[in-house]
Amino acid sequence: MADRAVTAAMSDVNTTVNSTANSMAYLQDEMKPDTDAMAPLNLGDLDLTTDEFILDEVDIHIQANLEDDLVKEALKTGVDLRQYSKQVEDELQRIEQASIKDYIKESQNIASLHNQITACDSILERMEGMLSGFQSDLSSISSEIQTLQQQSVSMNMRLKNRQAVRSHLSQLVDELVVPGAMIQVILESPVTEQEFLEQLHELNNKINFAKELSFRETLACSDIQDIVDRLKIKAVTKIREFILQKIYSFRKPMTNYQIPQNTLLKYRFFYQFLLANERTVAKEIRDEYVDTMSKIYYSYFKSYSGRLLKVQYEEVADKDDLMGVEDTAKKGFFSKPSLKSRNTIFTLGQRGTVLSPAELEGPILIPHTAQRGDCRYPYETLFRSQHYALLDNGCREFLFLSDFFMVAGNSALDLFNSVMGKTLSLFLKSMSTYVSDCYDSIAVFLCIHIILRFRAITNKRTIPALDKYWDAVLELLWPRFELILEMNIQSIRNTDPQKLGVLDTRPHYITRRYAEFSSAIVSINQTFTSERTHTLLGQLQVEVENFVLKMAAEFPSRRDQLIFLINNYDMMLSVLMERAADDSKEVEGFQQLLQARNQEFIEEILSSPFGGMIAFVKESEALTEKGQLDRLKNDEARITQLVRGFSSTWKQSVEALSQDVMRSFTNFKNGTGIIQGALTQLIQYYHGFHKVLSQPTFRSLAVRSELINLHHLMVEVKKHKPNF
Repeated sequence: MADRAVTAAMSDVNTTVNSTANSMAYLQDEMKPDTDAMAPLNLGDLDLTTDEFILDEVDIHIQANLEDDLVKEALKTGVDLRQYSKQVEDELQRIEQASIKDYIKESQNIASLHNQITACDSILERMEGMLSGFQSDLSSISSEIQTLQQQSVSMNMRLKNRQAVRSHLSQLVDELVVPGAMIQVILESPVTEQEFLEQLHELNNKINFAKELSFRETLACSDIQDIVDRLKIKAVTKIREFILQKIYSFRKPMTNYQIPQNTLLKYRFFYQFLLANERTVAKEIRDEYVDTMSKIYYSYFKSYSGRLLKVQYEEVADKDDLMGVEDTAKKGFFSKPSLKSRNTIFTLGQRGTVLSPAELEGPILIPHTAQRGDCRYPYETLFRSQHYALLDNGCREFLFLSDFFMVAGNSALDLFNSVMGKTLSLFLKSMSTYVSDCYDSIAVFLCIHIILRFRAITNKRTIPALDKYWDAVLELLWPRFELILEMNIQSIRNTDPQKLGVLDTRPHYITRRYAEFSSAIVSINQTFTSERTHTLLGQLQVEVENFVLKMAAEFPSRRDQLIFLINNYDMMLSVLMERAADDSKEVEGFQQLLQARNQEFIEEILSSPFGGMIAFVKESEALTEKGQLDRLKNDEARITQLVRGFSSTWKQSVEALSQDVMRSFTNFKNGTGIIQGALTQLIQYYHGFHKVLSQPTFRSLAVRSELINLHHLMVEVKKHKPNF
């Protein structure tokens, strides 16, 4: 209602003000004098009597009036200014009288306008009162709003504080309250149920919370301390009985202890609960586990190792089975073994397969199965099986200990040594006993590389538990291997060729032993290269080369010496190339020796049927270099004999040479190479013979026409090249 009244009043005021404004505008227009006509005559503004009169300003004013159009016209027409001034004054009086009449005529309108202005002032006064009231009301409302805002902020702060307090109190109450379901499950449910494990977690949280509150001296903590302690004792008792029962189950004969171990891993929180709340019981369980598993592993591996030894080869190498020992009927290293399970000493054979990935990480041997099948194995196979079982069980045990007993670093290693220490000591003692009486260097070297590969496997699995054991085993094996190798080197060095029986140009059994042994060691050593091994093999090679030279010196003729050397070098090179890399030191060394001896042998076999021609060619070439070939001008008879002798006998000589070479060398491939080299060398010598006779000194000899065409000779020689 008030808004509508104000609106109506404002409308009336606007109407009145508009009409009044229109009337005032009309009166102003009527009363406005003609300023344009009066401006030039308004000379009263110039105060000519003042002391501050300035002539310059008067000049400017006069100059401005002279510019007026009326003044210009009056001056132009010659009008009297005084008369003109009076005329203007009269005109002004007339206008003034007319204006007064107009005011009188409009007096009623002016009075009406006055009344309207008065009424408008009254209305505006009332509006001012109403607006002042509104302003007062708005000021009051603003104050109330500010008050409400302050109250809202205060209430919001109190609400947040109460919510925070409620959150803390709610958590405190939740942690302090021990539900009946928890009590029932802890007291009655078996520990293997999932519900028991969940409630045990809750109980552990409440125990930790109660400890925290006790440190803060919270009084509410005493209300639940008693019941929490009772539940803790009950839970500890049940967990202790459960874990000890699982540990005792390990002791039963033929038990697969991995199954209860897996069960314990499912409930690893049990030990964590004990460790946090009852360290005495946790230590008891840990000690009981260590004692039980230590005995189990020791008993298992002791029994397993003893049974493995029963399937080892019955006849093994002894101190007399060295590389340089004379070959007798008793020592048939390279003949067919007298026993079905006889192990080789210098030959690798199939023994190297123990290092293949499939065999290295294959299933372990089962001794009673091998005994039933009357199977026998070399020591390295038993060693691989024994230590793979150790690796497998050791890695699993270390992971179990780290996981279940929550240990890491040195603590985990110490705990592992507590469990496996006796077993590892048993292994080292057994190894020490075997190594002290072992003369099978290949077996020892294979065992070394088995350990190197097993160590790589444990490193890949990030299991450091067996690192010290691997190092200890290698410290036992490396010195023994080096000792056996040095014994073999010494045996070759001390060999007396005259005591080795009948001389034979075929490969010697000692060099065959060396070739087999060296190729075996080189092939094994390729994956994990050892400079110590290379050094010892280099010493062995030097002694073998010296031995071969000593044996060759026993032959009376140089031809037999060369045949013996070539056969032995070729045999050693062939065996080495089967297993070793082509760029190995051993292969390169024997290749150079074989090539030198082959070339010397070729010269030897050519010297008998073609020695005269070869000597003449060499002599002629030497004299040609000196420019003294004319010294042979008188040897026409000798040249004739050489030309005709070669033409008549070369085919028979080449045939005999080929047959002799093939009979002399056991390796047909090598024999073929020697024959081919000899024929090539023969053609080169005959070509040199042609060149000598084409010199001016011998160009006039008639016997030159009897020389065999070189191309024809090459074609004929190819017919005698053997093919194998």
